[in-house]
Amino acid sequence: MPSSNITTYLPWSIINLLCCCLPLGIAAVIFSCQAQNANELGNVDQARSASSTAKKLNIAGTVIGVILIILVVVVYFTTNARK
Repeated sequence: MPSSNITTYLPWSIINLLCCCLPLGIAAVIFSCQAQNANELGNVDQARSASSTAKKLNIAGTVIGVILIILVVVVYFTTNARK
């Protein structure tokens, strides 16, 4: 059975799921698993499509997560600086 070697982004998806943005992390894990399954079956087009979607979701989740972390830190320090 042939297999392809398209990147699945599964580790990044799991980190996004746990640390950055839960909804986008869940979707990224799903697409990463689809890419992995398509890789194993040798379906290059489906693997490439799912991999691309997982990458986009991971980028969005990471950006949103970083922005939220920055906002929380700014709000925390501005509210505590007034005390």
